[in-house]
Amino acid sequence: MNKIKNTLFSNIPVTIDKNSLIMAIESSCDETACAIVKGGREVLANVVASQIKIHEEYGGVIPEIAAREHLEAINVVIDEAFKQAGVNGSDISAFAGTVGPGLVGCLLVGLNATKSLALAYDKPFIGVNHLNAHIAANFIDTNLEPPFIALLVSGGHTQIIKVASYSDMEIIGETIDDAVGEAYDKVARLIGLPYPGGPKLDKLAQEGNPFAFKLPEAKVGDFDFSFSGLKTAVLRLVKSFDGKEMPVNDICASFQECVSSTLVKKVRKALEEYGYSQVVLAGGVAANSEIRKKIFALENDGYKAYAPIMKYCTDNASMVAASAILFDNTFDDIDVEVFSRA
Repeated sequence: MNKIKNTLFSNIPVTIDKNSLIMAIESSCDETACAIVKGGREVLANVVASQIKIHEEYGGVIPEIAAREHLEAINVVIDEAFKQAGVNGSDISAFAGTVGPGLVGCLLVGLNATKSLALAYDKPFIGVNHLNAHIAANFIDTNLEPPFIALLVSGGHTQIIKVASYSDMEIIGETIDDAVGEAYDKVARLIGLPYPGGPKLDKLAQEGNPFAFKLPEAKVGDFDFSFSGLKTAVLRLVKSFDGKEMPVNDICASFQECVSSTLVKKVRKALEEYGYSQVVLAGGVAANSEIRKKIFALENDGYKAYAPIMKYCTDNASMVAASAILFDNTFDDIDVEVFSRA
């Protein structure tokens, strides 16, 4: 796992290995995060400043407000990470930051802070893809090694990824419209749940009958997804109760059953087609109770399943550090620019 990188001013080669300390910064959306991780798997510090309360009144993330909040929090989370880990900048082997995808104004705050630290301490800079980082969250405190099939489910992305090695990753399927997290939030709004709706819908679903209503599963490619039709079906279902008491828990449970079953059916197909024995769940929606339950149920059929603990499912910097040191598809050029879409 050794990587040879040059420092920014001296060009003296630096070896990044299992004993290296990586400080990482994540600011792609509405969490300002900084972490220090040893060898990509051992977390020494994990600091997250969330903006959920700020954006609740708007029913979603406002990019301009989020960027300003990152500016307010960035130095605080960096200082706290150093304090938690009991190290200083000279002890860090390399500095890593999220390059994208994400909100451009938000990404710029974290990435510029990362570049500044690398320049100030004359250490290597490593730019990280946010989606790869979510997958790498599964390396924290585990012995997971490729190959495996990854199911990435978040607010903006739904993908099945074949991870053949640390340097060979291929998206073999993805959503053609709404991402899972997006579908959850839209359905939550339809039934009157406040932002963020996904976790609240999940909680209500656990009290409902998942087979109360038969909802449609889109017929798309072998490993692709579509959730816009499902969202429309729920809208029609909600309207059918106009003037009558709506069985909210049952609607939530039926929607969640349809989504989770669709996801796991396609993951199972990918495992069988490629002959892989390991499956990894990643992304913010990896915290969903029913999706986790169904992914781990694959172990009954002989597969090994992984999912990050809850605090590493949502955006955090520990996963960025893990990706920086373990995955090879990173950015070493300090002039790299942020990007908004995958």
